[in-house]
Amino acid sequence: MTATTTAPVATTPVRTTPRPPSARLRAWATRAPLLPALIFMIVVTQLPFVATLVISFFDWNSLYPDARRFAGFANYQEVLTDADLRQSVWTTVLLTVAVVLASLVLGLILALLLDRRFKGRGVVRTLLIAPFLVVPVAAALLWKHVLYNPEYGLFNGLLHYVGGPQPDWISNTPLLAVEASLVWQWTPFMMLILLAGLQSRDHEQIEAARVDGASDWQIFRHLTLPHLRRYLELGALLGSIYIVQNFDAVFTITSGGLGTANLPYTVYQSFYQAHENGLASAAGVLVVIGSIIIATFALRVVSSLFREEVSRA
Repeated sequence: MTATTTAPVATTPVRTTPRPPSARLRAWATRAPLLPALIFMIVVTQLPFVATLVISFFDWNSLYPDARRFAGFANYQEVLTDADLRQSVWTTVLLTVAVVLASLVLGLILALLLDRRFKGRGVVRTLLIAPFLVVPVAAALLWKHVLYNPEYGLFNGLLHYVGGPQPDWISNTPLLAVEASLVWQWTPFMMLILLAGLQSRDHEQIEAARVDGASDWQIFRHLTLPHLRRYLELGALLGSIYIVQNFDAVFTITSGGLGTANLPYTVYQSFYQAHENGLASAAGVLVVIGSIIIATFALRVVSSLFREEVSRA
């Protein structure tokens, strides 16, 4: 019996061939149309922010340019400890919370009504979306002169017709006057987000609940509201990003007076009226940081919504 030996088989190492130049050129060709927009965005947004960040570390009054000096974090400390600036931060938080909550509640009610089928629903949707399409300054002017004016405003005209009082709305309730104009403008936005959420519900599950004898309130509480949780979070976060930075309504309706000066208006006052470039820059950086924090949560909610839609598909 003879033993047979098998010769070892030579294995050739697998070589990864680099992408051919044509593939790399094709990849760059697909990205090339985006480069001008990317460069423009960097020049318009990021470079001014870097300049603002640098200025925020200086004690810099534009009326005394020769007295400019490096101040470190002194401007940030003043923003966080100054009584007026702390009040503007509190006003910003109060304004944001009130407007976002009221807009979400009204938007949810309108979305539930528009989710039903009725004659003329398309026209009603268009009319309800219209306030969100109005330019913010024009919307503030509309509320200030057409509705709030104590002499010829619509509100006092209606009260005069029924024999009621003639209040000065802006002087008596200044913060509420600003909040009402912002709620009117942002309720359609919340309505659109929540209406999209309502139309993505599982209707078979709702019909099964009705067959089992569930009431409309039980369906809303146990099925609709949990389904809308992500959409409510998204609307709250996106609305907060805008309201935190809102300047138009405060400037137009009250000019920052009567306790309505929020942080963006205080930045405007520090920069254009007090000429404190460093202090205004520090306050502006804090506004941007707050907006980025809120935007980060908003992006997470959006990505989770996309993942849910992909898993359903």
